[in-house]
Amino acid sequence: MEVTRIRALRGPNLWSKHTSIEALVRCSAEECHVTRMSGLESRLRERFPEIGALRSIGGESEISIAHALAFAALGLQAQAGCPVTFTHIAQTVESGLYQAVVEYTEEAVGRLAFELAEALCHAAAEDQPFDLATALARLRELDEDIRLGPSTGAIVQAAVTRGIPYRRLTDGSLVQFGWGSRQRRIQAAETDHSSAIAESIAQDKELTKKLLQAAGVPVPVGRSVSAADDAWAAACEIGLPVVVKPRDGNQGKGVTVNIVTRDHLDIAYAAASEISTEVMVERFIPGHDHRLFVVGKHVVAAARREPPHAIGDGVHSVRELVEQINSDPRRSEGHATSLTRIQLDDIAMARLAVQGLSADSVPPKGARVILRNNANLSTGGTATDVTDDVHPEVAARAVEAAQMIGLDICGVDIVCETVHKPLEEQGGGVVEANAAPGLRMHLNPSFGKGRPVGEAIISAMFADGDNGRIPLVAVAGTNGKTTTVRLIAHILTLSGKRVGMTNSDGVYIGQRRIDTGDCSGPKSARNVLLHPDVDAAVFETARGGILREGLAFDHCDVAVVTNIGMGDHLGLNYITTVEDLAVVKRVIVQNVAPDGTAVLNAADPMVVQMAAHCPGSIIFFAREWLHPVIATQRAQGHRAVFVNGDAIVAAEGRFEYRIPLAEIPLTRNGSIGFQIENAMAAMAAAWGLGLAWETIRAGLGSFINDAATAPGRFNVFSYRGATLIADYGHNPDAMLALVNAIETMPAKRRLVVISGAGDRRDDDIRLQTRILGGAFDAVILYQDQCQRGRADGEVLALLREGLAEAKRATTIDAINGEFPAIDSALARLTPGDLCLLLIDQVDAALAHIARRIAEAR
Repeated sequence: MEVTRIRALRGPNLWSKHTSIEALVRCSAEECHVTRMSGLESRLRERFPEIGALRSIGGESEISIAHALAFAALGLQAQAGCPVTFTHIAQTVESGLYQAVVEYTEEAVGRLAFELAEALCHAAAEDQPFDLATALARLRELDEDIRLGPSTGAIVQAAVTRGIPYRRLTDGSLVQFGWGSRQRRIQAAETDHSSAIAESIAQDKELTKKLLQAAGVPVPVGRSVSAADDAWAAACEIGLPVVVKPRDGNQGKGVTVNIVTRDHLDIAYAAASEISTEVMVERFIPGHDHRLFVVGKHVVAAARREPPHAIGDGVHSVRELVEQINSDPRRSEGHATSLTRIQLDDIAMARLAVQGLSADSVPPKGARVILRNNANLSTGGTATDVTDDVHPEVAARAVEAAQMIGLDICGVDIVCETVHKPLEEQGGGVVEANAAPGLRMHLNPSFGKGRPVGEAIISAMFADGDNGRIPLVAVAGTNGKTTTVRLIAHILTLSGKRVGMTNSDGVYIGQRRIDTGDCSGPKSARNVLLHPDVDAAVFETARGGILREGLAFDHCDVAVVTNIGMGDHLGLNYITTVEDLAVVKRVIVQNVAPDGTAVLNAADPMVVQMAAHCPGSIIFFAREWLHPVIATQRAQGHRAVFVNGDAIVAAEGRFEYRIPLAEIPLTRNGSIGFQIENAMAAMAAAWGLGLAWETIRAGLGSFINDAATAPGRFNVFSYRGATLIADYGHNPDAMLALVNAIETMPAKRRLVVISGAGDRRDDDIRLQTRILGGAFDAVILYQDQCQRGRADGEVLALLREGLAEAKRATTIDAINGEFPAIDSALARLTPGDLCLLLIDQVDAALAHIARRIAEAR
């Protein structure tokens, strides 16, 4: 067995809606039948019992070692604690070659799982040992390192529950919610509205106290100190016991409380100095440590925190008791679990010394041994939920503290005997205000019920009913995608939206192109969804991007499939038939939102079949108003777009809206059939988005299909009395559509300039010129830059073969280079001729044509 390729499918894809790893697995003849490999299955189960019984998926009659690989990769992730359930194995048309697809939640973990699963399969095949415990430990450790922490994870989960899309922007906790102009961002429990100034204030403990005092919020007296002697002097001034803490610390790092001796103070000062160059000494407020979680103007959770401690049993030492406590599976070194391991560091040793103990002391049974006085979870403390007990005045002081500092999300630390009474009545006070407060103690308190603090943060960021989404249209098909995308974007622009668009010409934000080349894949689409100046998005969605990486979005408002026809790019990536191609193109239809719409070509049977897979509603379109699919759709009272007489008609039940073809320049007064279909698809998409009919009509009427607006899409020029048409058509369906369009245009003589992309099948390359040979008098073949693995001259030879039985072409020439071929055609033209230029380098070719036209004037 050999894994020859691994891809990460980062969005909904050909196989499922899950993020998945897709591996290409080559198996020997024997490995295609596990049952013929003596003892393999039992050896796999000995090494990894949880792999279970190997079974077929999708009705395969034989189980291969590729199946074992996929089940192992899935099972290893599941045993490591990853919530994964989906796997699929598909045999390709090549014997012994399989596509194994396994869900992942973290890409790096999924990749490692495949690597370990491959090692497991080889170990079982060769009857060698496999260290399962180490493999699972590696997966768990990696997953813990890279997955979102509990605070960020809770906020993300709250967003997912609300239907708000999210994207992790870094390996850390920076996350974007929503798309385009509706986006918001967080980093842990800070939002993009959290002021950097407010965060800086919160880190400065002395400045925080001054501001809170000014707001009438009770705080402990204290001051900054410059040395250990100064700290002791301040403690004596204030009166023991005291608290020593860094002036700009966080998460309780370097904080020591209830200091009553000089020795303890020196240790505390040293610990605080490691965190900050400036240290504070404050009056110690007796009572319990409480954290109040403030979001906006509300306290949404509160917890009483207990410092890390152990209860003596008269048998075990303090060190042994701590080891027992740390064995709790809820405790880990970091913040990945609900509790943190207790550390026997210098501060803990000093606290033990105050109690007359050491780490090796054996406390009496029932004795409460304090290991640290500050009760932060990050130092091993525990938390008890007291949200329902908080007195309104205590909550008010917490909110005032957060607002005085300027934090929209704030963790307010209060020390008092109880939260049942106002702070002023019991001598309590606010000791800290924290930016980016942790959510762990509120999500999973040691005692009491968890609080939905993630939901509270999301609710503060997004109003009820706001899912952070912008209108999103995805367009797929064999031909017409780019023009349809541009036309939809144009209509949306007229509706007042700032539109982000991707197509095979580039990425556009409004009228500005920010990237060039074929940008019809998911990377370009994701970049548009990141852009803050985008109110609506229209994406050309190519098959290659879907196969390579999946979709850039979880679902779209409108999915448009222009056609399948005879297909294109067949034979690549194991997509060998038009049925296979239709399944790939169907992915956008399967991922229409439940309240969204699929716009489907009723005249293409492959496209019509996609309707059954759409979670939303359907708008069919076709030029024939009596087409059976259109007729059925109308009879059922559903939406349809069709041509009736001299107009495009949108109909639903008794409703009809007509736009005369004469008002749609794209169609050249209704003479260009494929442009009529593009106009219908765009019109239906705009209808699906709920745009006003006046806007749709204005958009169709003002879209000019020239080289600037739709480069390489049936651009018409005049050259010395002849007509030039430049088009990017590159497959047999495009040739048929172009021939049908050109036949409506009068011409004394017709010439065509064509090349072929090397990544098409031989028959597809031949068929293009076979079609053209019956419609043009002269054919100029050229070899372009898209040989794509073909030998020099191989594409030209196939194009010539297609012309072998040409019914009309009498002149056939071959020229090396696109621009020389264009120049050769222009030199042959006389007034009244028509020349179709099938260009490859769209921008450069159009610029070249423009120069030649200018020179001829």
